[in-house]
Amino acid sequence: MPKESNKKQNKEKKSFIKGVKGELKRIVWPTPKQLANNTIAVITIVIIVAIIVFALDFAFKNMNEYGIEKIKTVVDNNSNTAEESNVVNEESGSDSSNNTEEGTTDDANNTDDNKATDDANTTENGDKTDENSVSK
Repeated sequence: MPKESNKKQNKEKKSFIKGVKGELKRIVWPTPKQLANNTIAVITIVIIVAIIVFALDFAFKNMNEYGIEKIKTVVDNNSNTAEESNVVNEESGSDSSNNTEEGTTDDANNTDDNKATDDANTTENGDKTDENSVSK
């Protein structure tokens, strides 16, 4: 029986090879001129797409850089304005927190300042008065 299966496999191989040869004969190969034209068309399209991608990449990169710089400038301006308003509030006495130049609070100085303010606002009777209250 193994001989019969080998014969069938050989016939199938031969028929497959004949089929491949028949298909290769039906192929219409391009002429050298057509091949050159198609190659030039593909290279041209690839270059055009590369230029478009480069231009978009360059545009988005610049928009990102300048957009971020503009946002940073706006944020810096807003933070500077907020710091200036805090300085004005501290000078007018409405901001009760003391910040050092490093940006940390100094609780000891803050407590001493509040104690001095409380002592100045205490009347002879021991009652505390409010600076904004109107005396009768």
